[in-house]
Amino acid sequence: MKFVGVYLALSTAFAVGVVNPAAAASVENGKTAFVQHGCWQCHGFEGQGSVTTSAGRVIADTQLPADAFAAYVRAPTGAMPPFRPEILSDSDLADIYAYLEARPKPQAAKDIPLLNQ
Repeated sequence: MKFVGVYLALSTAFAVGVVNPAAAASVENGKTAFVQHGCWQCHGFEGQGSVTTSAGRVIADTQLPADAFAAYVRAPTGAMPPFRPEILSDSDLADIYAYLEARPKPQAAKDIPLLNQ
């Protein structure tokens, strides 16, 4: 099912003409846009996801390339509302992607002492 969503996102990217939204993106502007547009309400301030609001989906450090991420945000499958360019500019979307990619990576379970006792 996950592959279908990615395929649809990629197809939509080509259909709507999304072109490298990560070009010249700003992490700081992305953080501001992430908060301003309410992304944090479902995905948490660090993109860590929530079991209650996003089925625990972590969107920080996504495996999607920037254009597929943008296509999904524009035409999501599921409970997330679409964020059309009139609401979320391409520039803000690229900045949000940069912000999420810049989030610190979680520590590996093997490197957490409490989990290795």
